[in-house]
Amino acid sequence: MPMSQSNLNYKTLPVSERIELVEDIWDSIAEETPALALSADEYAELQRRLAAHRADPASGIPWEQVRAELFKSRG
Repeated sequence: MPMSQSNLNYKTLPVSERIELVEDIWDSIAEETPALALSADEYAELQRRLAAHRADPASGIPWEQVRAELFKSRG
C-alpha cells in the first residue's frame, strides 16, 4: 500500500523547521526500533570522540570539507 501524503506541506516550512521535523521523525523511529540503538561500545566511542573534540575543538573538520571529500570519490 503506497504511503499517502500528509496534510502538512513540508516544502513550505523553513529549512530549519524541516530539519527539526526530520530529526523528530528519526527519533521516533529509533525509539520504536531497538536494532537502531547504539551498542555500549558504539556509545563509548562517541563519548571518547566528543571528549577529544571538546579538549581540542580546532581538530574538527568543517562539514563542507567532509562532504567535498566524500563526493570527490564518486567521480
